Amino acid sequence: MNSVTIKYSQIVMPQDANILGTLFGGQMVSWMDIAAAKAVHRFLKESKADAALTRAIDAIEFKEPVHVGNWVNFEARITSTGNSSISIKVDAYKETKLVQNILACTARFTFVSVKKMDDGTYQKVDHCMVIG
Repeated sequence: MNSVTIKYSQIVMPQDANILGTLFGGQMVSWMDIAAAKAVHRFLKESKADAALTRAIDAIEFKEPVHVGNWVNFEARITSTGNSSISIKVDAYKETKLVQNILACTARFTFVSVKKMDDGTYQKVDHCMVIG
């Protein structure tokens, strides 16, 4: 399967900001996790896995502040796979009224594919998907 890349956007509202009026870092992480999950969801559509869960945030770097009223445009790309693991790179670009696509944050996530068992629990499962 070819690599999956998705795009996803959010506008920064006052409730997303810290006391400085910039995007709260935890909110950025949450949105990046959603972007990664969306990429993984598309990647696993033809697999035997029912879903995938965030296993780790392997790295994250906040590069530029994002202010209330700015848009954040996410690009998430599957970079590699293991038997059940999926690695995703997520870049978050801020968009202002004057400037578009300033890299504000970058991160690497690892997800693990799972399957729902008859008893309602989830088990790690080989997704049998490769990037190629």
